[in-house]
Amino acid sequence: MMTPTQPPSLSGTAFALPVLSGAALEVVSGANLGDALSFADDLIHGDIYALVKGARTRRLSLHPDGLARFRVAEDTAAGQPGAVIHLDSSLTFMSPDGDTAEILVLVEVDAGGDVSEVHALPLVPLRPKTRYTLVTIDTVGASTRLAEIACVSFTRGTHITMASGEQRRIEDLRTGDRVLTRDDGPQEIRWIGQTTLRAHGEHTPIVITAGTLHNAHDLIVSPDHRLFIYQRSDVLGAGRAEVLVRARHLVNGVSVYRQQGGFVDYFQILFDRHQIIFAEGIAAETLLLDSRTSPALPADLAERLGKTLAPHHAAGLEEFEVPERLLNLPDAAALLRRASLG
Repeated sequence: MMTPTQPPSLSGTAFALPVLSGAALEVVSGANLGDALSFADDLIHGDIYALVKGARTRRLSLHPDGLARFRVAEDTAAGQPGAVIHLDSSLTFMSPDGDTAEILVLVEVDAGGDVSEVHALPLVPLRPKTRYTLVTIDTVGASTRLAEIACVSFTRGTHITMASGEQRRIEDLRTGDRVLTRDDGPQEIRWIGQTTLRAHGEHTPIVITAGTLHNAHDLIVSPDHRLFIYQRSDVLGAGRAEVLVRARHLVNGVSVYRQQGGFVDYFQILFDRHQIIFAEGIAAETLLLDSRTSPALPADLAERLGKTLAPHHAAGLEEFEVPERLLNLPDAAALLRRASLG
């Protein structure tokens, strides 16, 4: 039995995950034949799963509510708003051709703490009519895998504006280097992280081609990386001139596109506060330390910084984020570029 729910406390920045219902994955061979995907305690190694016909992902919007615990946000398409969701496990499946696919299992519970729904977050796209054998059930590393998605990241080669005005590649930065921030001037880097991931699914980087948002060169970032844009006129109807937009919401297939395939080197920059810095000449956020992202840090560092930074790390930028519905336009990137012209 899961921890019972408490009265809703929907604080913290909401984020969205493209999830499948557990019922969208069914055991087609094995001990649990005919059963839907469930939580770790009910799973058996060696069972073979396949997507049911017509399976589609839905947007699960969540607010952080503690370590590996979340609340369903009001604007969700999956789950019950206000309900508690626990991050249960990370599963690894193998297809007949030897490819592996990871799925994070999130368990939604009702007011009595009983399971009401199971959500599956594939980290790579699952193929219809493909049989996937369950080979690994990991209840320890799931938070780290989710953190890899939550950590906003720049890619190798990205030029960062230093306090001196120098343009330095992100892979050449070191802890203690002073970087120019939009709101607090020169600030020292507290920590730099690096991960190498398969550029598929939720890890597929977004390319913002040179000049699209007045960037000097191509800017390649993680999908949920937010860019800070000043609109001289409120073309989005956001009610403010300054806005934060997620890279994934600007994809148009031409000037902003997904770069899928192979591997990608992601770098994360942490300051004493959540900052806006300049990457390829345009404003972009740095890592926000919270319950989702802290598992990506080394354990001793996460514990130390969690006590000193986490309570005041957010810089009040969340109110500037533009919801996806306002960016559902033929070419939001081009519109924002024109709106931000001098």
